[in-house]
Amino acid sequence: MTTTPIADYALLSDRHSAALVGKDGSVDWLCLPRFDSPSVFGAILGDGAGRWSIRPAGPFTVSRRYVDETMVLETTFETGTGTLVLTDALVVGDEPDVHRLGANAPHVLARCARCTRGSMEVDVHYVPRPEYGLVMPLLRSVPGGVLARGGPDQLALSTPVPLTVTAQAVTGRVTINAGVALRFALHWSPACDPPPAIFGDDRIAAEVETTITRWRAWSRAHQAYGGPYRDLVGNSGRVLYALSYQPTGAIVAAPTTSLPETPGGGRNWDYRYFWVRDASFTMNALWVAACPDEADQFLACMTTAAATYEPECALQIVFGIGCEHDLTERELPHLGGWRGSRPVRVGNDAWRQPQVDVYGELLDAVHCVSGQLGEFDERARAFLTALADAAVRQWREPDHGIWEIRGERRHYLHSKVMCWVAVDRAVALAGRLGAEHRVPEWRAVAGEIRDAILREGWSEEAGAYTQAFGSAELDASVLVMPIVGLLPARDPRMLATIDAVAAGLVDDYGLVYRYRTDDGLPGEEGAFLLCTFWLAQALALAGRAEEARAVFERAGAFMNDVGLMSEEICPRTGEFLGNFPQALSHIGLINAAWAMSQTEHGGEFKPACW
Repeated sequence: MTTTPIADYALLSDRHSAALVGKDGSVDWLCLPRFDSPSVFGAILGDGAGRWSIRPAGPFTVSRRYVDETMVLETTFETGTGTLVLTDALVVGDEPDVHRLGANAPHVLARCARCTRGSMEVDVHYVPRPEYGLVMPLLRSVPGGVLARGGPDQLALSTPVPLTVTAQAVTGRVTINAGVALRFALHWSPACDPPPAIFGDDRIAAEVETTITRWRAWSRAHQAYGGPYRDLVGNSGRVLYALSYQPTGAIVAAPTTSLPETPGGGRNWDYRYFWVRDASFTMNALWVAACPDEADQFLACMTTAAATYEPECALQIVFGIGCEHDLTERELPHLGGWRGSRPVRVGNDAWRQPQVDVYGELLDAVHCVSGQLGEFDERARAFLTALADAAVRQWREPDHGIWEIRGERRHYLHSKVMCWVAVDRAVALAGRLGAEHRVPEWRAVAGEIRDAILREGWSEEAGAYTQAFGSAELDASVLVMPIVGLLPARDPRMLATIDAVAAGLVDDYGLVYRYRTDDGLPGEEGAFLLCTFWLAQALALAGRAEEARAVFERAGAFMNDVGLMSEEICPRTGEFLGNFPQALSHIGLINAAWAMSQTEHGGEFKPACW
């Protein structure tokens, strides 16, 4: 059973796929060639699912960092005899255009072990297990490395030292002296192609250096935020960009599946897909943290994914990163899960759920990045207009809400708020949509939705706006009301709602739960970092700067050593829970920091893109 804490992992990305590397030098998660491909290394979900570790043979202490302005990882091991620096990178390729980072990524994981002091015995343990551990590939020694073939994958391990090859694994122990660097690489290709290339030492070194150069060029061309918590915002912007799929512009919610919301429980979902909501939030956050030059690609991806959208139906809320529609969920019974958290799932049946809030999130994102977009073509204009009209038709209907609760549909307040956003932003975009004649109707409907929210969303019993019409149950998602501009944060009822959330949904660590109601699933869940950053943002908008900073810093304190955040925090232990790293948590940090930068000196909040 896998017991490594989620916080011990760091992310690598080439904007096609992702790897997680533990503090112990073990790559325990790697999907190739896409984020949502079956894993090649999956030890994070089961000991038999494969890993690749490079680590000192004896006891060690460890520290880590990302090379400045990059997603290239440096892990420093200290032992009694020496110091070893392990540099890990998913190679992004040599595409010179800073707006197309990773466009020609060669599907290579490069690892350089360099001794900087004394000497050290280092163990190498390479156990590829394609298809989530179902395949034990055939391993064959070749000059300069080892080839593995099995299932849909071919893998070439380039190694500068001889290793022992058995039917199950490739292993070896080597002594490295000060000034010596050993460079390894793993190269993937599909089984139908010729075997992937073995890389020589000089090429591996060049690929890593190019990857560092390309990430730095992107960061320097895109990241100009100068407000509070600048380093945290810059790091989170790179993480969000690392979670984007370069070929289509899709953005994954997280690069993992089935890391649990409840340890040992069944709240285990696959997040390696393109949620309309999460991707839209990401585009808004990237406006602050990274200036989204990829806005046109995002809109093209969205219109392609929804090419078969029927205006009379609900928009599908999640797609594959290649714009696939069918994400039917299934279980992998051969995997024991992280700390015994079963079942392990791939696919996500949320694609079948109607969630009317997505119209608002998507139109809000398009409004946000509209300055980066050229003229809308006819298909885009028709699609965006249809989204506004869908919100007009469907805002009165119950749905499953932002949290995708797997129970009966309800009139969730957040869904109504985002329908208002959809129509409001359509009014703002009407000129570009060629829909000026629709503005009177849209304005009238926006007013109707707003009136219903203010009337039916308020609970006298709770003294706050609540989870659903007619409910007294608190829900952190109501904090978006001032964030999207529906109601000022200083409005007395909004202030009461902020205080009610702070009093009723906060755990012992000062972090915010989504809700505390029965959602029809067994087990409990942790506090949500996104919701905690929403509280910080709402407090900033309300002019309560000191409280906002305190909440922000409580949430930020739960970053790991390389600045990554999970979805949730365990209320008993403070450990990371949920898929990792979680885009929504980094989005929340960026937006809360921006709100504080706009309001701390008495200024009026304006979203970065307005």
